Amino acid sequence: MDPVAAMTPLEVIMKYPGPWLAWILPMLGALSMPLFERLGTKIRDYAAVAWGLTSVLSAASMIPWLFSGNYPGDIKLTTWINFPGGSPLEVGVLVDPLSIIVCNVVAFISFLILVYSTEYMHGDKHLTRFWFFFLFFIGSMLLLVLSDNLIQTMVGWEGVGICSYGLIGYYYRDAKERWLGGPPPHKMFPPSHAGMKAFVVTGIGDVFILGAIFVIFNYAGTLNYVDLIATAHQWLPQIAAVPGLLAVTAIFFLGGPIGKSAQFPLHEWLPEAMAGPTSVSALIHAATMVKAGVYLVARMSPIFYLGTWEMHLPEAQVFFIVIACVGAFTCFMAASQALVSVELKKILAYSTVSQIGYMMLALGVSGLSEGAYVAGLTAGVFHLMSHALFKAALFLGAGSVIHAIHTIYTFNMGGLKKYMPITFILMVIATASLAGIPPLSGFWSKDAVFIACLVANTPLSLTLLAVGAVSAAMTFFYSIRYIKLTFLGHESKHIEEMEQHGHHPHEAPQIMWVPIAILVGLVCVIGLLGLAGFFVPSLSPELFIEHLLHDMLHHMGIPLHTHHLEFPTILTAWGTSAAMLLIGGILGWLFYLSRRVDSWEFVSGNSTLKPVHTFLFNRWYMNSTYYKVFVYGLIDFAKAVFATLESKVFDKITAFVSDSTIAFGKVIHVFETKVYDPAINVGLVNFFVEGGKMLYNDFEFLLDLSLNRGVPATMTGLHNQVKKLQSGVLSYNIIYVVIVFLVLILGFGLTQMYGGI
Repeated sequence: MDPVAAMTPLEVIMKYPGPWLAWILPMLGALSMPLFERLGTKIRDYAAVAWGLTSVLSAASMIPWLFSGNYPGDIKLTTWINFPGGSPLEVGVLVDPLSIIVCNVVAFISFLILVYSTEYMHGDKHLTRFWFFFLFFIGSMLLLVLSDNLIQTMVGWEGVGICSYGLIGYYYRDAKERWLGGPPPHKMFPPSHAGMKAFVVTGIGDVFILGAIFVIFNYAGTLNYVDLIATAHQWLPQIAAVPGLLAVTAIFFLGGPIGKSAQFPLHEWLPEAMAGPTSVSALIHAATMVKAGVYLVARMSPIFYLGTWEMHLPEAQVFFIVIACVGAFTCFMAASQALVSVELKKILAYSTVSQIGYMMLALGVSGLSEGAYVAGLTAGVFHLMSHALFKAALFLGAGSVIHAIHTIYTFNMGGLKKYMPITFILMVIATASLAGIPPLSGFWSKDAVFIACLVANTPLSLTLLAVGAVSAAMTFFYSIRYIKLTFLGHESKHIEEMEQHGHHPHEAPQIMWVPIAILVGLVCVIGLLGLAGFFVPSLSPELFIEHLLHDMLHHMGIPLHTHHLEFPTILTAWGTSAAMLLIGGILGWLFYLSRRVDSWEFVSGNSTLKPVHTFLFNRWYMNSTYYKVFVYGLIDFAKAVFATLESKVFDKITAFVSDSTIAFGKVIHVFETKVYDPAINVGLVNFFVEGGKMLYNDFEFLLDLSLNRGVPATMTGLHNQVKKLQSGVLSYNIIYVVIVFLVLILGFGLTQMYGGI
């Protein structure tokens, strides 16, 4: 008997506090923010950072399990829901190398962003709301990562979505200076619009994944990850017995990760997500929300790997084929859009979409060949960790720049190196890692993706490798471009005008650049360990992650056929990376660093390149097409239905039914007054009627007093008190929903806890 099963819920939490407190404490911290605000704004801000630190310490307490290899696995707390026709759903956490790594990445980087935000958001009048959503976001993301079943994962999944709406649309009052897009005459979008867009688009993916979850439960009878893998040989063939159902289930399941991780075709919400504060951009685009989809694909991939290579179900491989193709295409598409973007944060946003594409590509090619699974899974997780570090540093650095000169456009920047030398150095190093320059962490993690494609060694994986390689060249090119436009060259007219008015650009305060320096330092350390690991394998971060994941899969009972990595394969990946860096670097040097060729004159003077530039600047016309079809198209369709079917058919039917009913009522009234009433009000009946009038009048008076007057008066008074809580602002409504949701969970937990004791 499992010793944990004999424990009470409180004893389970006391025995394994880390994986429970990691997500519970930030949520409690979110609820405590209004209380701390009453004690003072400084105390509130320090409390927010302290709550973030508790999640870091809780997550860090699980790290020793990585080195010992004795991680606890699935820790069940109590039964949550008894589903008919299936196993009971239990509240639990799954503690293994995958969840421990991602949990620590999320907690640590989120904490650094919290520290950065104390200065970046200083003086904001609505900071309590910011801290609430920020901390609840951290808790929801960690719940998502640590959950041991799909339903509990979806609770964290939707919590992340709700908080992202509140954070992206943080400036919901839509002041003109907060709008993004453009520059004019191009279309601009207010923050409230951006927040709603993120909520709706990611919600589309959520609908698909819920459909897949229903199918899986119908056949598997469980939603626990460990149980799903253990019983995969039973339920996967049953789904596959229905032609096409397993493929559809795989595609539907990927809908959620594709939406959350901003992959094609549900990627268009991410550029607008820049409407939130830069701290939010760093949080969403670096360590947390966009990584949720990558994590979930990695978590579910063992099931489809078993279906593909152990049960030989061809439809199971659709899971890997679709996500590999989507990842590679998204990687290329987003990199091409970053080439021409003029907003600093939006360039980094496109870069995030592109780099997430690399992670999805790695996870996809892991299932294209039997021997590539561990290599692909390792590459996806390694690049997730590496990208979280350098992209968080880049977003925070961009925030420092915007904080200093109050503009989002790169053409209003330039020459900032002399004003912000620390930020410049840190962003250059982080950018070099993004571009994949050795020996920084980005080189090793991106190289791991290329190696995974080579290990798979199928026509599809090699084709997708070529797409990823071209994207790498574009990455280095746009990296040079935004560094040049931001920090080098001459000062823009915007900066000159600022100086004329006595506002000089300045370096970010220490509390803002120290978190960036820590992130960049880790990028360098991981990169140097990767270099040392080439000579001493035990020091390699990539091999360390590979060893952890290999043991985890072995513990799950996944039969692995690991491909021996040969040195020529490594050289091929290195050569590919070097060639792409050379191409991107030469073009960047010609067009931006040396200015041998003026980029705009070169493009505008070429009849072929000018339409290409317009095509890329307009985001491949995907965003405008989506609006035309799904927003304005649906509005026009609704108007057409109202003007034709509703007004000319339904309204006339309604009028006919109404007039007929009124006419029938008049006939009945004549019958009552002329025939029924005279006949009934005679004889013995009249006696009872007259005799009962006194009782009726007394009863009617009491009824009128208690119901007709008392109830409305009571409800009116209650309404007048409750309506004070209703501001009409959706963000506050969401807060009320979250509070009620947490109270219900807390009440259920206490009931179960004391019921078990």
